Amino acid sequence: MKLYFYGADRAVTGSCHCVEVNGKRILVDCGLQQGRDELDNTLLPFDAKEIDYVLVTHAHIDHSGRLPLLVKQGFEGEILTTRLTARLLEIMLLDSANIQESEAEYANRKGERAGREHVEPLYTTADAEEAIQFIRTCDYHQTIELCEGVEVTFTDAGHLLGSASITMTLTEGDVIKTVVFSGDIGNEAQPILRPPELLKHADYVLMESTYGNRNHESEWNYEGRLAQIIDETLGQGGNVIIPSFAVGRAQELLYFIRRIKEQGLVKSVPDFPVFIDSPLAKAATSIFCGAVRGYVDEESLDISTDEKHMFSFTNLHMIETADESRRLNTDETPKVIISASGMCDAGRIRHHLKHNLWRYNATVVFVGYQVQGTLGRRLIDGAESVKLFGEEVAVHAKIVNLKGLSAHADHDHLVQWIESFDPKPQVFVVHGDEDIAPAFAEELRGLGFTADAPMFTAAFDLAEGVALENGYMPERRKTEARRRADVIYDKLVAAAEDLIFFIKGNRGMANKDMARLTSQIRALLEKWK
Repeated sequence: MKLYFYGADRAVTGSCHCVEVNGKRILVDCGLQQGRDELDNTLLPFDAKEIDYVLVTHAHIDHSGRLPLLVKQGFEGEILTTRLTARLLEIMLLDSANIQESEAEYANRKGERAGREHVEPLYTTADAEEAIQFIRTCDYHQTIELCEGVEVTFTDAGHLLGSASITMTLTEGDVIKTVVFSGDIGNEAQPILRPPELLKHADYVLMESTYGNRNHESEWNYEGRLAQIIDETLGQGGNVIIPSFAVGRAQELLYFIRRIKEQGLVKSVPDFPVFIDSPLAKAATSIFCGAVRGYVDEESLDISTDEKHMFSFTNLHMIETADESRRLNTDETPKVIISASGMCDAGRIRHHLKHNLWRYNATVVFVGYQVQGTLGRRLIDGAESVKLFGEEVAVHAKIVNLKGLSAHADHDHLVQWIESFDPKPQVFVVHGDEDIAPAFAEELRGLGFTADAPMFTAAFDLAEGVALENGYMPERRKTEARRRADVIYDKLVAAAEDLIFFIKGNRGMANKDMARLTSQIRALLEKWK
């Protein structure tokens, strides 16, 4: 009866842990490593063929994004998750596969000219489609006998639609142990979702610590403040541009805008148009509008009928194609545009920024955390101009950082969650950065818990209650200079993708302009060879 730490250990992405009992190996999550946490996503620290089951806490890619790779490398077992997590996985894994294929295609176009070896995508759309076939579902509080000596129960973690904490009851011989995997613990008082359920009993808890060192800053009247921004901006004839993550945050914004319209809080343009410019957000929103009983709060259920749902309001438009997206920037009607990506370093949002940042009557509203080095962070920090698609764009628009929305529990609510257990379990602090997870573990020890923040590849004997391997800190831990270099490289790749998008969208430009642009691109490549 053993526990292995295979990802998000003193790191915040790539969640993956493994329980071994009665000869079976059970993964909890198989997430993609991202950003500075990335080692080599192609290398799993175990043999995929030896994994019998995977339990998925929720659909975010840092918890699920290597499931297609697992299948590609020989996994033939069963993937178990909640019904609505399964629905989200269907769209998010395919979206992730499309990104993997696009990145490989771009690298190969560039590499072929340089004589480099062909690059394979991490996985393909076909791999994602195959992985989806391995999924079976359960509902909250349904006890599943997974295999001999293993029972599992999913409870609402309040983090994302369908997200769960997972309780595993393990029996091997005459030893019985209960292990809880927290998944990502949700914030309190979020729209749509219910608060995370508090659990009472466990021998061991693997607990996330994303915000283990701080509490959230909140906007005292989020809805009213958003309405005020929309009212003032549209009244001046400008657009409100909102960079947003496609799954979760975009739907929360629609929820607030519905309430704003119902209460008549925007006086200048009462029936203002709202555009969701993200195919993934459109697909996710349709899932939020489906059979969600048992997954959302009572208020959201009360307003959902056959004809109406929690995002029902007039003048809402879902944008699918690139042509539709471009037309938004030639339409002078004042509007609200919600588009991805949330940190502005890729995607359609960059085009909307190019067409609006220079306007004195526009407003850009940030509704999520902006990592250092991203375009979103530079705008929040007061950049006077930014470069988009090779063009310097002055920042005259009003920049607003609207705080108050977070899908993660903050420090105080994390403590409240773990203190609900009685008696105190042994805690393994995971899913927190290398300085946060150990510090939070030390704080829990001060509260009377036995707590530690294991390192990558650590192993623990659950029956005997002793460590088997200490693990190690991989080379992914980079200097600040290396981290800055990674951010700059990511921006370079994003700029190249923007160039391709621009070229494909201007097929009909004049021959002389196409020839001139081609000459400039080739000269630039020659300069940097």
